[in-house]
Amino acid sequence: MTFLGIPGTGNLRGAQSFPAAAREALRDTQLRRNLGHATATIRAKRLAAVAECPDWEELRAAGSALKHEVLTRLPELLEELERNVTARGGVVHWARDAAEANEIVTGLIRERGADEVVKVKSMATQEIGLNEHLERHGIAAVETDLAELIVQLGHDTPSHILVPAIHRNRAEIREIFARAMPGAGAVTDEPRALAMAARAYLRRKFLTAGIAVSGANFGVAETGTLAVVESEGNGRMCVTLPRTLITVMGLEKVVPRFTDLEVFLQLLPRSSTAEPMNPYTSMWTGVHPGDGPAEFHLVLLDNGRTRVLGDAVGRDALKCIRCSACLNVCPVYERTGGHAYGSIYPGPIGAILSPQLTGIGGADDPNASLPYASTLCGACFDACPVRIDIPSILVHLRAEHVDTQRHGLPGGQDLAMKGAAWAMSSESRFATAARALGAGRALAGSDRRISALPWPGSRWTASRDLPAPPAETFRQWWARTRGGRDE
Repeated sequence: MTFLGIPGTGNLRGAQSFPAAAREALRDTQLRRNLGHATATIRAKRLAAVAECPDWEELRAAGSALKHEVLTRLPELLEELERNVTARGGVVHWARDAAEANEIVTGLIRERGADEVVKVKSMATQEIGLNEHLERHGIAAVETDLAELIVQLGHDTPSHILVPAIHRNRAEIREIFARAMPGAGAVTDEPRALAMAARAYLRRKFLTAGIAVSGANFGVAETGTLAVVESEGNGRMCVTLPRTLITVMGLEKVVPRFTDLEVFLQLLPRSSTAEPMNPYTSMWTGVHPGDGPAEFHLVLLDNGRTRVLGDAVGRDALKCIRCSACLNVCPVYERTGGHAYGSIYPGPIGAILSPQLTGIGGADDPNASLPYASTLCGACFDACPVRIDIPSILVHLRAEHVDTQRHGLPGGQDLAMKGAAWAMSSESRFATAARALGAGRALAGSDRRISALPWPGSRWTASRDLPAPPAETFRQWWARTRGGRDE
């Protein structure tokens, strides 16, 4: 490994800030109905699946510890993985960033004279914009995951890590299939009819494709084994039928030992699809004559990951196993959906990963608003199967953003913090300020919430409400009930 520390250049940036995009999403009542129904269903199923596992917290601790080991030994584990993949007939490529990864994959496909590939659902290939890059070079990438196919045929973008088309209902899906899927005909919106139409379409693709592109949930350093975990069987078709298999894997997906999969294959399905075990877990180790692909290429993707590894606080985000549990419990995601985040990775973990992998530019950079796209309620930490302290990392990123913006005239936040520090540094000033805040009750609506304040308070109420101040402060209550002073 010679490129540790090289920054990522993946195309993760959105077109507008989170607050602006969230306001648009909140006005879409159909979107909110779709999201509310879907996330409530997933949450309930996940809680039931977790309740069936008596040692769930011990599994979470084990998963977190294993991921911590990976982060502390990453260079040597990746070199071990490379040796074992190569020894078993595979070819390993190292990609510094999105551009290099795209060029590697495109070159492999063009060398084999193909103009179409089938794809397993992969966040890593979405992160680098592989489909769009292939299209510019005359190569069609056919998504075979049902939800990814819906998004692709609808010329849409994913809005969820696990369920990319969560923002669509079945009537909308029927319209997409009828319009854009060859051979779908007058398909109805019955789930079985939609699934059968997709199956017939994809079966033709599976049987004619010579090349498949996949991601990887895990790469085992000890054996050189790669694993893809999915629920529909499309991944199994992709990693077994085509002659050539190309896998793009983020560096952090390596695990030390084959036995480590025992932990993650319990954590992942319960946290993602709310199942005790996954329907399809495909593993392959190099190539085997007469069995599966004749060629295997592994592209190990950095794209900013080693830079994140150097952040003592933020590096824990690299533990993420892409289960999406944090999205399904996040009240912000449930109301705005994934598109509001303007990045490949939505939700609480996306609010961390996107700024981490591509950095935060000036005040106009959409990534700058993502660390603030959370209530910090802690539900995401409670749900995370590898115990990533998402709220703490978000606060850390907010502090970094504030530090990088300290130039020129002070902004509204700086003035507000200075005013708060001045008031809190004196007991009498603090008591006076507490009494004065009570006047804010006049700004509250019938729901006892304040939704609009003048500048600089408007910077807060533009995206969040405030509860009305209480009629009596704690100091006033203490003075009234205990005979003390209200100072």
